[in-house]
Amino acid sequence: MSEDITRSVIERGDLAHLALFLWAVAASALALGLVRELAAANRRFSAFVDEIARLNRFLNRVLNPPAAAVSSQESQSSD
Repeated sequence: MSEDITRSVIERGDLAHLALFLWAVAASALALGLVRELAAANRRFSAFVDEIARLNRFLNRVLNPPAAAVSSQESQSSD
């Protein structure tokens, strides 16, 4: 089918339109691929930021325990 269309365009001498169509298809396919890659990169970056936030929460709990936990530990050590 595409051969028939190509042959018809060539016979009419409409190569410029065929070239323009092929360029538009290629540019659209490239743009679609780039958008997909950008979306995947955005998901990976979001996962990275989530892991950093989780690490920060963990380190804050370990390095800065709540005041109630500190006071209960001090009272147990003084007994």
